[in-house]
Amino acid sequence: MNKGYVGAIVLAVVILVGIIVGVSCLTKIDAGYVGVVYNMKGGVEDEVLSQGWHWISPTKKVTTYSIGIEQSYLTSEHKGDSPKDESFNIPTSDGKTVRVNLEFSYKFDADRVSETFVSFKGRDGEEIKNTFIKPKIIAWTQEISANYPVTDIFGDKRTQINAELDVYLREKFEPYGIVIDTVNFTDISVDEETAEAIQRKVTAQQELELAEIEAKTAMIQAEKDKEVAMKQAEAEKEVALINAEQKKIAADAEAYQIKVKAEAEAEANKKLAESLTDELINYAYAQSWNGELPIYMGGGSGTIPVLDMNK
Repeated sequence: MNKGYVGAIVLAVVILVGIIVGVSCLTKIDAGYVGVVYNMKGGVEDEVLSQGWHWISPTKKVTTYSIGIEQSYLTSEHKGDSPKDESFNIPTSDGKTVRVNLEFSYKFDADRVSETFVSFKGRDGEEIKNTFIKPKIIAWTQEISANYPVTDIFGDKRTQINAELDVYLREKFEPYGIVIDTVNFTDISVDEETAEAIQRKVTAQQELELAEIEAKTAMIQAEKDKEVAMKQAEAEKEVALINAEQKKIAADAEAYQIKVKAEAEAEANKKLAESLTDELINYAYAQSWNGELPIYMGGGSGTIPVLDMNK
């Protein structure tokens, strides 16, 4: 009886220990993460664990890395993974200092997490973010800002600087298997004196742009006026040409009519002259004679008859 009781207890203990060991060897990989397995006997294993439950022997250790987009903050307010004031200063090319708040998103390259594990000596993704990614974001941002004067960083070139920083950080983190997705300045602040200087520059720039716009508008208007004047002169020229052509046509028509009339009269006179025979002249004379004899002037053979024109 005693032996059977003891055996049952031992069996129960063995089963319980087995359950505890089995449960302790279960590892869960959350969605958006992968796990790198380190075997104490053989080092880093080639197979990377995907999301879900996995049974891992006690001689192995799993380190997880996010392959989904993670949002991170370096801000003065308590936001996301920034539980304290993590805003930072950046230098400018003109010796000024600017305080900035920055947000960025990142992930680990799923195909290179084993390399990342070795490079960072087994540190997990969260630890790498806090001890490497954030400090490097600050340092490399300062390298970019040092190329610009404060008026550009705080003023109209902020978007350009942000885009340049985005490209620069991607290139810098790529060798470590870290992918930078986005980088954005959320706030930039300067001292009062610098802010006033920036405002003066902005005002001067706006006035210059306004003057340029007015000058361009005047030039455009002058070109339009010139074009209108040219078109008007061209129209007047065309009207003058049309009037001259019409006058010429009228003069030609009048000359033609005169010519036709003259030719007709000449033709009529010609025909009349051709028709005036001696018989026709005598007949016409006879028709107009009143029966009186003509009066002669002179004498002898030189006597000339004279018609009385009053009859």
